[in-house]
Amino acid sequence: MVSGDQSRRAGDNGGRRRRGHRAVRGFRRRGLRLNLALQGGGAHGAFTWGVLDRLLDESDIDYGWISGTSAGAVNAVAFADGFAEGGRPGARDRLRAVWEAVIEAGVPDLLRLNPFLYGMSRSPTMGQVASLFSPYDFNPLGFDPLRKLLAAQIDFERLRSFDGIDLLIAATDVATARPRLFRRREMSVEAVLASACLPQVHHAVEIDGRAYWDGGFSANPDLVTIAAESPVGDTLLVLLNPIEKAGAPRSAREIAADVSRVTFSQPLIRDVTEIAAHQADVRRPRWRGPRTRSERIAAHRFHLIEAGRHTNALPPESKMRPERALLSYLHNAGREEARRWLARAKPAIGKHSSVDLGDKLLGPLRSVEAVRPEELGEGEDDAIHELKL
Repeated sequence: MVSGDQSRRAGDNGGRRRRGHRAVRGFRRRGLRLNLALQGGGAHGAFTWGVLDRLLDESDIDYGWISGTSAGAVNAVAFADGFAEGGRPGARDRLRAVWEAVIEAGVPDLLRLNPFLYGMSRSPTMGQVASLFSPYDFNPLGFDPLRKLLAAQIDFERLRSFDGIDLLIAATDVATARPRLFRRREMSVEAVLASACLPQVHHAVEIDGRAYWDGGFSANPDLVTIAAESPVGDTLLVLLNPIEKAGAPRSAREIAADVSRVTFSQPLIRDVTEIAAHQADVRRPRWRGPRTRSERIAAHRFHLIEAGRHTNALPPESKMRPERALLSYLHNAGREEARRWLARAKPAIGKHSSVDLGDKLLGPLRSVEAVRPEELGEGEDDAIHELKL
């Protein structure tokens, strides 16, 4: 026979189980959550714009942290500030407004201050001569069209107070060569400019007495911090640079482009090597106490969208030429790759990684597949042809 106290306890336990069941169901109704890690790549960042544009169609995906570098930093602050103002529609509108402004301003305006350099920038051969000039010589006043663009498009005060999305914007400390990660509460025009400061084109950006260059030299983007600290357990990496390129470069133009690609790929390779080491380490039997930093990194789930097969088809200098045909092509390519990724990997969010980054970036060599003309949208193959001229 069951006593009254036992009956009440049983009833309470049943109620807790039912309430717990409802809580789990409620959690699922809140939807999926993703961090974003956005690589830099100049005008090729329009591919990331397309990816984000397509992701915003998914009403059941919410966003935690965004780690961004250079063009990835510009996309990150546009996405977050748009979200702060108007949710998903606001984020979509802000991204489009920023990239439309990039088309109107762009790098060519900087070079047009010196017609001699602008003329050289249009010539693959003479472009190598232009690299001999310091921005302190041909741009002594430090004019940067991106500063005006960011100030006009992004409300940094609103962004700093918006706690819906956190930011990790990477720049490189010139004195120490170490990454500096600017968080949301310290976000400013200067922080984004520092993240996107190519030293061949712009003056170093000074913040609190320290000089900064492009974050791609030291974190492109930072994956370890986001895996160790974000409360969201999944991160989607949007990769602009090809993981591999077939053939060895021979011309001065090709060599310069590959030196840049190799340089800006090293921080990501370093991060993935560290993550793979944590994953290997925690597979060993160990006492299960509170989660350590290493265990959090090892348990993090990663996902990947690549631009490589599209950017492989573009000339090296296209990163510095934000022209409408190029940006339209890359935006459409980003939307399509995001659509494919969602169809394939969306069910994995919150459950398991949909890519092994260690195998992908550190594994054996693979052949590089460039996008085929028949896969392009109408008129986009013509756009690539024009960009190669």
